Amino acid sequence: MALIRLTDVTIAFDGVAAVERVNLAVERGEYLVVVGENGSGKSTLVRAMLGLVRPKSGRIAYGDGLKKDQIGYLPQQTVVQRDFPASVEEVVLSGCVNRLGRRMAFGAGERARAAEKMRMMDVERLRAKPYRTLSGGQQQRVLLARALCATDSVLLLDEPVTGLDPDAAEELYAVVRALNRDHGVAIVMVSHDLHGAVRDAGRVLVMNRGVDFLGAPAEYLRRFERRVRA
Repeated sequence: MALIRLTDVTIAFDGVAAVERVNLAVERGEYLVVVGENGSGKSTLVRAMLGLVRPKSGRIAYGDGLKKDQIGYLPQQTVVQRDFPASVEEVVLSGCVNRLGRRMAFGAGERARAAEKMRMMDVERLRAKPYRTLSGGQQQRVLLARALCATDSVLLLDEPVTGLDPDAAEELYAVVRALNRDHGVAIVMVSHDLHGAVRDAGRVLVMNRGVDFLGAPAEYLRRFERRVRA
């Protein structure tokens, strides 16, 4: 059973469709890269999967035991977020908020999970450092650790290498690749970096409000060769 299934999903803002009649199933352990021009509906689609945007029509269903609040999410960073006045540990621990239930404070279980995810992302040594003092690549690792606190099964990543230098971007791709291949985490990545992102994908989705293409990377590269070379 698919982790997330979209059936004829249409999303509109002020009467204008941003996403039209999308059918998509995100399977356990897959690596899906979502590409398209600005305004094509990529980020809106991800926000709908998270339950942050309600479809005008169609249905979004969660399967295989997944709940809506058990999806890890790495949004595009803003300048304000990069300057967030908190320690690395505090940022990562905030990803455990969906585990609190009616409790008002994090307990030993949440702190142990945060420590585990920091080790996984190789940022545990930075746990006491202010988040805003880190490099861009380190910040993204911290935010991945935070996202992993919410999930063991699926991560939605919105333009994760934007603003990173080439070396930091390659390191982040390697981390995401390892999460997918070694830990079985399903990846849905929105990206403008066609060269880097598509390399690791199992499937590529091209958005143009609707689904313009959905298939294997080799077929995508054949059909959209000019776009990739640009």
